Amino acid sequence: MNRNETQESNVLSTQRSRKSARRGGALVLSLVTLVSVAGLAAALLAVTQHRQRENVAGVENSKARYLAEAGLSASIAAVRSGQAASFGSDKAPVAFGGGSYWTSAVDNGDGTFTVQSFAGHNGRDVGLEAILVGQTEGVYSSALFAGNSSGDPLYDLSFGGAGKSADLVDGNVYSGGNVVVKGDATITGDIRAAGTISGDSGMTSKPLPIPDIAGMKYESNHDYDVAALFATATYSSVGGCGGKAWQLPKDNPAHIFRKNPDDRTKNTSTTAKDDYFLEDPFGTITSSSKIDPASASKIHLSGVDGMPGPNGNNAVYYIDGNLWVHNLSAYSFTFSNSKGTPTAITLVVRGNIYISDNILYQPGEHDGLALIAIKDEKEKDSGNIFFGDPTFGTLERMDSFMYAENDFYDTNLSASGSATVTVNGNMTAGNQVKINRDFDGAHSKLTVNFDDRLMSEDLTLPGLPSSGGGATTTWTVASWREIPAN
Repeated sequence: MNRNETQESNVLSTQRSRKSARRGGALVLSLVTLVSVAGLAAALLAVTQHRQRENVAGVENSKARYLAEAGLSASIAAVRSGQAASFGSDKAPVAFGGGSYWTSAVDNGDGTFTVQSFAGHNGRDVGLEAILVGQTEGVYSSALFAGNSSGDPLYDLSFGGAGKSADLVDGNVYSGGNVVVKGDATITGDIRAAGTISGDSGMTSKPLPIPDIAGMKYESNHDYDVAALFATATYSSVGGCGGKAWQLPKDNPAHIFRKNPDDRTKNTSTTAKDDYFLEDPFGTITSSSKIDPASASKIHLSGVDGMPGPNGNNAVYYIDGNLWVHNLSAYSFTFSNSKGTPTAITLVVRGNIYISDNILYQPGEHDGLALIAIKDEKEKDSGNIFFGDPTFGTLERMDSFMYAENDFYDTNLSASGSATVTVNGNMTAGNQVKINRDFDGAHSKLTVNFDDRLMSEDLTLPGLPSSGGGATTTWTVASWREIPAN
């Protein structure tokens, strides 16, 4: 091989070596890339599988928590209904929703319950615990109750006055807003408020349930429908009640009312419904200003004490309209019975109640009267109780248990005749008590003497909720937390 051939051979060999090197480098790069991609794929698969496991675990945890919540809710509902509140056991749980739960409810003896619920679903376990606080409140369990159903954050239930004019409440007081005690006002019982208490001490931030006496459905549950009975009334001036009005004969249980008397149109001209006045045209109307049952105008129930007709005692009278205790001649009214039979009646008014004259029990400790004002959904101005004579200010004393689904208002309590007003019974408002007793630098004294006979069950009035005049224990969830699963 000559020199030229040798050089050409070397060149070709070098070129082949370079091509081989390039092919080898590409192979290595391909292998590195393949390994990298495989690693990334494996890592991605691992992440995906981990996330899938996390998702599965999360789903199972959620399902277990839902089961625990279902069990807790069931136990809480059972406590509130007074039934057995524990379901299943750790050895025999309740099967539900593809998993299971068991609960326990323990009465702590201090007005609280501890409720626990444990649940499992596909190997995931969750435990929950709730503390329930019992709150007892009824239609007639406080001397003065203002539920503040409107939720007004600025509402103040106020008491005031100085010296002999200072307000006095002998019993418990509750406000769904705030309580303000000023001057020499005295409250002998417990003060409770959903908001704040100023001027005295008590329990705050503890809302109480508003009694649902309207839930008694009095439009169906009553003994006498007064408006229906007045379908047979005649327009008459018989008796000494004053003016002409729609009246019923003495053997009709509703004869103790007169409808739309023409001598009081000044007072009734602005009301939206018919107006019924509690006064007996067959009784005695007296003009004595002495605050004493013996001097009061008499109301006689049918079928009692020799009166004709069905028994009007121990009965619920339902009035679709307004009720007035207001006569131009009388100062006071009392349900009279010469034989001493106790009077126990409930007057339910689907409208407003206006109290201008005194309502007095006969001597003794057996009479009882409930006055209930419930709302008419068609009338915005309804479900209220008004205190005070619109003209003369003669109201001084009310012996009765009173419930207003809406509000209590005052009418002319600043007049000299109403310088003091005493309630022997109680006042319960679903919304607010708006008795404004300050006038011209003076204060009209309000005294509420709580009558506990309904709560103690020494007195039973017809048509009222059972268990101490409507007292019920409402169990409120005070705390809720997750606990280790057993």
